Amino acid sequence: MRHDTHELLAPLPGTARQIHSFHYGPDAATGKVYIQASLHADELPGMLVAFHLKQRLAELEQAGKLRSRIVLVPLANPAGLEQVLMDTPLGRYELETGQNFNRGFVDVADQVGDAVQDHLGDNPEDNRQLIRAALHAALLAEQGSTQLQSQRLTLQRLACDADLVLDLHCDFESVEHLYTTPEAWPQVEPLSRYFGAQASLLATDSGGQSFDECFTLVGWQLQQRFGARFPIPPISFSVTLELRGQADVNHVMAERDATAILNYLTYRGAIEGDIPMPPALAQPATPLAAVEPVSTSVGGLLVFNAVPGQYLEAGELVAQIIDPISDRVTPIYNQHPGLLYARTLRRMASAGMVIAHVAGRQPYRSGYLLSP
Repeated sequence: MRHDTHELLAPLPGTARQIHSFHYGPDAATGKVYIQASLHADELPGMLVAFHLKQRLAELEQAGKLRSRIVLVPLANPAGLEQVLMDTPLGRYELETGQNFNRGFVDVADQVGDAVQDHLGDNPEDNRQLIRAALHAALLAEQGSTQLQSQRLTLQRLACDADLVLDLHCDFESVEHLYTTPEAWPQVEPLSRYFGAQASLLATDSGGQSFDECFTLVGWQLQQRFGARFPIPPISFSVTLELRGQADVNHVMAERDATAILNYLTYRGAIEGDIPMPPALAQPATPLAAVEPVSTSVGGLLVFNAVPGQYLEAGELVAQIIDPISDRVTPIYNQHPGLLYARTLRRMASAGMVIAHVAGRQPYRSGYLLSP
């Protein structure tokens, strides 16, 4: 195992933060897997999963079982981790700018396309390696002028040449679910099975340039640009694993999630060993555009009637909003059938607030599909 330290741009004199990456497996391996945790710094289940992965990967490396290089970043957002205001962690948005830590990653698709357009050929694998090299060079050429930008670039540079990128997150209160692209779904389906995902949500471009899409979108955009003339294979595929809710930080769940990831890496051939049979798929994959953000038009005390993991028909009672002054009770219903996979932790709702998400099957939304 090799432990690398990556210095971030210091925002002020006397301050310094680093990204720490842990590298397992043979340096000469052809394949690479990248795994990171807690990019939203208030989402800690992935950090505990990374702790268990570190122990297991060290054992596998010692036994000579790793066929691919595996890079693990257990704490992907040191800047956000320090943001605690009056005993409340605020790790989703940078306080100075209000920017979401998992949005706005650098888009270098045009630079990569310009760099490779005169060198592409008829061999798909040669084109893949050419694009990856150009992507790495383009990211190295970018100069972040803030700590947040340097953090984003550090993570992108670490992951840009990986075959598989896993980004470990969680929701507020939720069941296991994941995000990936329709193009990657055939490769991701076994992971969904091992992980026990109750919802697998698919979108090619969900908006916002989140970490998981900042690599897949490069490949997709190059396919649109050059695909009629040259074979452009996917340069990688990415998955965001949502490890239930923020309070689900315990060893039993973390060990189970780490085992699911290792079983999947064994299935893919990154780890040598007997391949466990994937369980049955818990739920079929559905479009992210079919997710209904259930909102309330009034503010008040939020009392849920539906729980994560519950299937709802259209028009079921999701929650009630109680006005403690007038005693008025406002029922909140979902409009589309689907699985309620996540809901807010807050119990005092404000008017217009999204309180839950329901994974339907028929797409009806377009444009920006993510939460803010």
